[in-house]
Amino acid sequence: MPPEPVPDAAAVRRLRGAVRDVLDSHLEGRSARPTSADDINAAATAAPVSPRLVVTADGIRGEERWHTEHGGNAAVAAIAAEAIGLLADTERLGLLRRCATPTCSMLFLAENKRRNWYTSNICGNRARVARHYERTHTDGVGGI
Repeated sequence: MPPEPVPDAAAVRRLRGAVRDVLDSHLEGRSARPTSADDINAAATAAPVSPRLVVTADGIRGEERWHTEHGGNAAVAAIAAEAIGLLADTERLGLLRRCATPTCSMLFLAENKRRNWYTSNICGNRARVARHYERTHTDGVGGI
């Protein structure tokens, strides 16, 4: 992706909200808001991409050309395109999980079926520490 100006914060927040709504609706077994799909599609098409060949001294290579000449931001469009790719891939979407830590709002793709936490060294460690504390302090006086 070519260097671009920083995307408009409102556009990023709108896309983030739409993607989160669609992902949450999948996990919760409910329908997403119709405007969420519209917002994702609009962001993806705001900066269309096309393949092109580039001839260099080292040979021919392929690259993508982002068409931002009429507005839109390539970074926002790329994020929307990735979201569409995930949502359209039922196998990958089946790996979507919500972090098991109640205070964490992160979603992740669990390639391992036993994975419960967004990140095991933070969220997972907090859960393990809490379980240990609960086991050793159940009587309220230190468990000794």
